[in-house]
Amino acid sequence: MPTPSEPKPAQDPAQAAEHVANAHQLLKELQQKVGNHPELGEAITKLEMALNILAIQTGGLL
Repeated sequence: MPTPSEPKPAQDPAQAAEHVANAHQLLKELQQKVGNHPELGEAITKLEMALNILAIQTGGLL
């Protein structure tokens, strides 16, 4: 398994996580408005996976 590299100064994992979290919240709200839809569910799942990966890469310092 490759080891995570140090983020470059221009990269901010916390900011990336914030954007992903905001997108996740928007999709959850949309899902509540329109009901369950397979593509919305898939998008939400992928965002949750991305948040988990970011949390692991940053040692949970999000």
